[in-house]
Amino acid sequence: QVQLVESGGGLVQPGGSLRLSCTTSLTIDSIYAMGWYRQAPWKQRELVASITNTGSTTYADSVKGRFTISRDNNKNTVYLQMNSLKAEDTGVYYCNLGPGLQPRPWGQGTLVTVSS
Repeated sequence: QVQLVESGGGLVQPGGSLRLSCTTSLTIDSIYAMGWYRQAPWKQRELVASITNTGSTTYADSVKGRFTISRDNNKNTVYLQMNSLKAEDTGVYYCNLGPGLQPRPWGQGTLVTVSS
């Protein structure tokens, strides 16, 4: 069974930073793209950032300039560095295959709460 395990979430004040990690049983260097998604309260899950196996990245407009996605193929881990966090960044963050690819079973996600 494929596993995607997200970690690193927590409570942070507006303007703060967090670094999320996603460790997977997948061999990510064989996967075209990995992505971070989030689901805010009362909203549908949305793509936040993605990274291809050549290192090309894309970001949702709402996080451009604040979030950075990266991957460590040796560790089968994908990261999301989140800076200048805003209240609207609150939600459960998940990782999975990138957009357009068949997603694997979703993990538990990691909760990010941005609040003063």
